[in-house]
Amino acid sequence: MTTAPFPPETKRQDRRLSLRQLFDEFVSPPYSFRPPERDDLRLLADWLRTPEVTRWWGDPDEEFALIEEDLASADMAQWIVAFENADFAYAQAYEVRAWPQAHFAHLPSGAIAVDAFIGEPSFLGRGHGARFLRALAERLIGAAAPLVVIDPLATNERARRAYRKAGFRGEEAVWTPAGSAVLMTFG
Repeated sequence: MTTAPFPPETKRQDRRLSLRQLFDEFVSPPYSFRPPERDDLRLLADWLRTPEVTRWWGDPDEEFALIEEDLASADMAQWIVAFENADFAYAQAYEVRAWPQAHFAHLPSGAIAVDAFIGEPSFLGRGHGARFLRALAERLIGAAAPLVVIDPLATNERARRAYRKAGFRGEEAVWTPAGSAVLMTFG
């Protein structure tokens, strides 16, 4: 039997801490997920400057500042993803109510939003995105998240295909601060 990560009687502050603690480091072979450390900031900055990441995530300096700030946030779980011990991607997850956004307002309490990118260009187009995101979504659902949501930009066909392969469903058009996006859910 799976235990819910956030018992209903738990105080909000305790729930935020639980997200970070519950999803600290884990392995889903051949992928491993570990929280980024200060020593990883240079790697993340380099990844944010790759053309494919910049194309979809935007200004590398702004995104880097947000990722660095979130290292200390109890509301955000973050991981460096490795394939057979080679770091290649970044992922983050948060309860949708932690960062309220209009397109998430209708989702159930406890729903988890995920954002991710592949930072090593040699890993693009090889199926890694779909496989590691499926492992992450299964981990979140297995810990009793009612659903996992991701919201790629509508024009990001590569990401949308990968998310469908990972098991995310839905094509609901939504508006986000970054522009027109598609709401896709897992679970």
